[in-house]
Amino acid sequence: MTFSERIAQRINDSIATKQELLTSEAAAALPAVVEAVVTCLRGGGTVFFCGNGGSSTDAEHLSAELLGRFYYDRTALPSVNLSSNVAAVTAIGNDYGYDLIFARPLRGLGKKGDVLIGLSTSGNSANVIRAVEVAQELGMTAVGMTGSRGGKLAEIADHALKMPSDDTPRIQECHMLLGHTLCELVEEELCPPG
Repeated sequence: MTFSERIAQRINDSIATKQELLTSEAAAALPAVVEAVVTCLRGGGTVFFCGNGGSSTDAEHLSAELLGRFYYDRTALPSVNLSSNVAAVTAIGNDYGYDLIFARPLRGLGKKGDVLIGLSTSGNSANVIRAVEVAQELGMTAVGMTGSRGGKLAEIADHALKMPSDDTPRIQECHMLLGHTLCELVEEELCPPG
């Protein structure tokens, strides 16, 4: 297969996955997540994100969309990516264990009414699961964004957004599509243009 054929195949795979996303459980569950985030932010809360590797950078991207802007200038919306503080991540990982790198700072920063959005393509990232457990202890709403199998994250989260794929790149593409849609709808609801 030529490079051009392989490129076309990947694009077609992505399109097919997004077609499945239209009628997926994840798309059906997204309105409730939008409502939870809007309620959180209207109540003076913060939206937290976390993930590992590519999911970490996706979490950072989505957090930045709330802090900065999505489509237009508006007030900053409170958001924290728990993966971003390298000093905290490495110190906590070294001193307490890697499974606590998100849970420990969340225990210090989170409060009742906040929202945690944890990204894990497998749904079994121990540190994301621990963060969800702490979020629930604190009275926060926990959202899990996963692949089709969901893993433990989908079982314990208040809202599970399971993408219709087991292929990591396709899962992450869907995470960003639904994540961008979430940010757009939250922005429109809280800060209407005009």
